[in-house]
Amino acid sequence: MIKCSRKIIKITLNYFNHLESQFEIDSYNYSLPEKLIAQKPLEKRDHSKMLVLQKSSGNIVHDFFYNIEKYLLRSDMLVVNESKVIKCRLEGIKEPTGAKIECFVLKKMPGYDKNACCVLLKPAKRLKNGDKVFFGKYFLEVADKQDFGKAIAIFCCDPDIVMQKHGKIPLPPYIKNTNIMDERYQTVYAERQGSAAAPTAGLHFTQNIINRLSLQGIKFAKLSLDIGLDTFRPIASKDIRNHDIHKENYFVLKSEALKIEKARKMGERIIAVGTTAARVLETVTDGDGRISYGEGSTGLYIYPGYAFKAVDGLLTNFHLPGSSLLVMVSAFAGRKNILNAYKEAIKKNYRFFSFGDCMLII
Repeated sequence: MIKCSRKIIKITLNYFNHLESQFEIDSYNYSLPEKLIAQKPLEKRDHSKMLVLQKSSGNIVHDFFYNIEKYLLRSDMLVVNESKVIKCRLEGIKEPTGAKIECFVLKKMPGYDKNACCVLLKPAKRLKNGDKVFFGKYFLEVADKQDFGKAIAIFCCDPDIVMQKHGKIPLPPYIKNTNIMDERYQTVYAERQGSAAAPTAGLHFTQNIINRLSLQGIKFAKLSLDIGLDTFRPIASKDIRNHDIHKENYFVLKSEALKIEKARKMGERIIAVGTTAARVLETVTDGDGRISYGEGSTGLYIYPGYAFKAVDGLLTNFHLPGSSLLVMVSAFAGRKNILNAYKEAIKKNYRFFSFGDCMLII
């Protein structure tokens, strides 16, 4: 007869329970006091608090972003997302009822029609296919309503003209303060137009910080991911593995791909500035460390169990409960480490979300 220790059975069951719990959405929720949701940026970008998390041990250090070089090696490479937020938020009027409609232009759909775009409409329930929404003398027509408030809409002219005339920067839904200068929702290195939301981990950088790090030998590489508003959509499924992640367009210059590839071959640490940069890096890097370049679209969904092949460190803000971004950073540093770090950040009154403080995971 084979005897089996009750202790071994208990340990085994606990292990499998742990594996299952990391896939349950309830394991990625936390309570956040509303007062900690940052409603405006700090006067000085680089004066944000920075929680430094050592992913191997879970150890935590509290500091400020302007001291980031203390935690970097001279051989490190920081990879940033240079995507620029476009003025894609439009406030219009539905004809003939006069109902107020908010429209977010997510991306162009030239294959559908030369002036077609995928848009997010609020409140979508007031609209049906064929309805028109006016923005001054310009308008769109709803062509195909879809899930989650999305629709294919055809503008009366080039959508860029409408956004240029009537567009506003699309602040996240949890920011109620609308009296914010446009440039404060852009990184200082933003160049390539295309995002509906800012790559917020990069908002802490100033040109002075970049110059200072460069003088110390720390290298920078850039790429671009056009961030959509789906980045704020919570995971709806109980099992996170069943979540349908959104797709976003990316672009990597050949020169930047070669730069990153060279750094990896030399054994240097690649530190992604933001989850968006990390997502592109993990998309374009193959198993041998080669980096592909050019344009593409990624639907890569990173959750616990994913084996990172390109990113060694991550600078990121604090993310919404139950979000794919919180799941992603948990995959990188461990769910318990991340939730413990969030608990510490709340205790220390860190500012959360887009205009909030940051975390450096190394």
